[in-house]
Amino acid sequence: MPSTLPPLPDSLQALRDHHLAQWVAALELAGLAERRAALGVDFEPELAQVLAGSDYVAEQLRRDPSLAWRLIEDGRLARSLAEGEMRALLRQVLEGCESEEQLAQRLRRFRQWQQVRIIWRDLTRKAALSETTRDLSDLADACIDEAYQWLYPQCCASFGEPVSADGVPQHLVVLGMGKLGAVELNLSSDIDLIFAYPEAGETRGGRRSLSNQEFFIRLGQKLIKALDAPTVDGFVFRVDMRLRPYGDSGALVFSFDALEQYYQSQGRDWERYAMIKARVVAGDQQAGAELLAMLRPFVYRRYLDFAAIDALRSLKQMIQREVQRKGLQDNVKLGSGGIREVEFIGQAFQLIHGGRDRSLQQRPILGVLKTLADNNYLPAEAVRELTEAYCFLRDTEHALQAVDDRQTQMLPTDPQGQARIAWMLGFADWDAFRERLDAERGRVARHFAGVIADPDEDEDEQLSAQTDWVPLWEGTLDQPQALEQLSEAGYVDAAAAWKRLQDLQGSARVRAMQRAGRERLDIFMPRLLAMACEQDNPDLALERVLPLIEAVARRSAYLVLLTENPGALRELLVLCAASPWIAEQIARYPVVLDELLNAGRLYRPPVAEELADELRQQLLRIPEDDLEQQMETLRYFKRAHVLRIAASEIAGTLPLMKVSDYLTWMAEAILQQVLILAWREMVARHGRPARPDGSRCELDFIIVGYGKVGGIELGHGSDLDLVFIHDGDPHADTDGQRPIEGSKFFTRLGQRVIHMLNTQTVSGALYEVDMRLRPSGDSGLLVSSLASFSRYQLEEAWTWEHQALVRARALVGCEKLTERFQALRAQVLGRQRDEQLLLREVSDMRQKMRDNLGTQATRAGTTADAFTAAQLFDLKQDAGGIVDIEFMVQYAVLAWSCRYPELLRYTDNIRILDELQNAGLIAGEDVTSLQEAYKAYRAAAHRLALQNQPGKVSGDQFHDFRHGVIKLWQQVLPPQEPIPDTRV
Repeated sequence: MPSTLPPLPDSLQALRDHHLAQWVAALELAGLAERRAALGVDFEPELAQVLAGSDYVAEQLRRDPSLAWRLIEDGRLARSLAEGEMRALLRQVLEGCESEEQLAQRLRRFRQWQQVRIIWRDLTRKAALSETTRDLSDLADACIDEAYQWLYPQCCASFGEPVSADGVPQHLVVLGMGKLGAVELNLSSDIDLIFAYPEAGETRGGRRSLSNQEFFIRLGQKLIKALDAPTVDGFVFRVDMRLRPYGDSGALVFSFDALEQYYQSQGRDWERYAMIKARVVAGDQQAGAELLAMLRPFVYRRYLDFAAIDALRSLKQMIQREVQRKGLQDNVKLGSGGIREVEFIGQAFQLIHGGRDRSLQQRPILGVLKTLADNNYLPAEAVRELTEAYCFLRDTEHALQAVDDRQTQMLPTDPQGQARIAWMLGFADWDAFRERLDAERGRVARHFAGVIADPDEDEDEQLSAQTDWVPLWEGTLDQPQALEQLSEAGYVDAAAAWKRLQDLQGSARVRAMQRAGRERLDIFMPRLLAMACEQDNPDLALERVLPLIEAVARRSAYLVLLTENPGALRELLVLCAASPWIAEQIARYPVVLDELLNAGRLYRPPVAEELADELRQQLLRIPEDDLEQQMETLRYFKRAHVLRIAASEIAGTLPLMKVSDYLTWMAEAILQQVLILAWREMVARHGRPARPDGSRCELDFIIVGYGKVGGIELGHGSDLDLVFIHDGDPHADTDGQRPIEGSKFFTRLGQRVIHMLNTQTVSGALYEVDMRLRPSGDSGLLVSSLASFSRYQLEEAWTWEHQALVRARALVGCEKLTERFQALRAQVLGRQRDEQLLLREVSDMRQKMRDNLGTQATRAGTTADAFTAAQLFDLKQDAGGIVDIEFMVQYAVLAWSCRYPELLRYTDNIRILDELQNAGLIAGEDVTSLQEAYKAYRAAAHRLALQNQPGKVSGDQFHDFRHGVIKLWQQVLPPQEPIPDTRV
């Protein structure tokens, strides 16, 4: 709304003057006229403005002239209320309340006082929409809860205290639904409530025992009466209890178990829709939080719920039919393009996607709309239009209700009423207001029409293309006709495409489909064939997508997902055509198809903190003892984000270094949660191990990453090179009921971590884990104490193990132990070394790797024909490749970090090379050359991995990079005569 109001129209001035005269007369009758000056210089000009808009305010000030002085107390007309101030004011009003009659009277008068204050600030532009709705919701919360807190001891005195079977006192939980739940209450709204209590039981201490349900029914009835019953002072809030199970025919109050059972077995889709906004507004907040957690799986399904689409479509059609009824066109809430349609748009996305995307699990519609834009569910421009329209419609609704404190959303039909509303909203006349209103509602109606629309609606051309493929799929064309159609559509090898379709039709999985599933397949396949033709290579797209279709034949809900979401099907075809690796991953784990629904998010992987928080939030929803579900959640998390990262890489929106960053961050987020889950399980079973000083451990354990994960260079399909280190006393027992030695505890902890990472479930394994870099390799202990790890590294480790330590870093676990590990790493790597001996050992190890792992035909890229197209170049192992660069970096760190400790700051090769340049140890142009070669090789390896190909390219590629790396290798590690190994 505009920050100031236009001049008052002539048609409203007489009304304003009438209200002012009545107020002055009331002051004189009450003997308060002489105190008018105490109201301040701003009061009466603002009063004139408010009285021009609100008959309700005029009536309240006439009936209670002293209200004017209460309004200005503590400057509350000029400022927003502080958090908790509304409730504090009500508590003061209720002090000394002795009867239900007094309770009712004081609540109503308090409501009148606050209602006048809220309308005043709204009409004088001192309060934004968000403050008005928050104050109204705070008013309702305070009235409901303070009334309950007053009534509860009264009922206990009469009926006894309700307790559980274990004797735990019970309190009511009051859920606020709709606008109250979302903290969006309007000026004259009723309140939708549901009453619940934690456990069955009976009252104690009363004249006779009542069941807990009977006690809370009586208490609930009294609470409703205190709020809803009309008296000479009006009412507090109209209470609507029809959203409870079974509506008016159901019990007034339900136990938590009864509610959970009802919603699980009988809950309807509209009840899911309503429960989105449920909030504990009164009573036992802690128990209420537990109740909402119990009901969350009913509201937000674990996967995208396809039944919700049909239900929402039905609800949308019901809304559309209703707005066509006579009399609703001028209703700003229920009419076309009204408030209800904005709310439906947000809640439809919440129901469909909220189970997977926790950011959508919120109540206020404006927050939901922002999330829809942030997470690319809707275009930012659409969300901006919806947000602006919603705010304008809510301001209009408040203006309509401020006039007479009446629950209405109907536009006025009389000239004075129209002039009044137009003026209150900042318009010079009704026509100007109506033009703006119609424009806003038109935009809402347009967006509403597009939500969960039938994919065949208004797509005549697309539908025609799909229909063209029905005869071919249903087998009514003979083979020559089918081949002709495929050829004309762009298939290069029409016969192969035809055979693939015939093979799918005849596959055991398709032949075993139930009728409903087969109907879904028959609807889907013409869409697929029509859309595959749009690809640059329809043969390849079809070849790679059909295995997925066969894989999901028994789970045809995925076919519905792709049928309902043409955009998701298009993304699927693009990704599968681009990468057979992605096609295989989706075919093996089709649950990740959900990720294709949000193209914006698909191509925008989250940053490290968001990754860790997302996984933590998903696991918080799972009971601690449900290991199977935890394992599945971890695996879905990985599959989904791997898809998002690969998709971004293919689209070119994520450069190589960022791909590795994201894959590494994802691994760290998973390892962190796996370690927490394993630690929690071990402590529950055996208690906490002891530290050497006798105190108890607090996860004194770290997972150290070596190789690619340590160097922040993970690729698709990389395994994890890990080492486990603890800082406990290996000989002291744990303090649980089944104590074991500390060494056994930490070994079993390591085994649990590996088990959770390696175990094959229906969703596959998380990672392959390689533990061979631990002290003494496969023959060593699975988990080392820091002391034994230190002793081994300082006294026994080979040079190649110190080379590996260059890329080692603590990934997750105890921060203090991480710091001690870093200090130890610096101590080991920063020792003075015999550079000639080091050079020989590093060179010898590299030669062994070339001999065993390099391209045999070219002696690891060193023969004359190694640079020709007739030979292959191994990006990693051949001369001039990745490992040469890594060995040069490792040699430099081991040789020079004793003088240049800054070389130990990082574990990734790119930044270590930067430090070598900064220290003047390698020339800048040489560092740049090595970095560019390293990134080029890794980028090629990533691309090959996405094509399911080994890390080898034609020998005529990367000549400049290979020659440059070989030249630098000869400078940094010149050939040496081998010497005998004198080490004992």
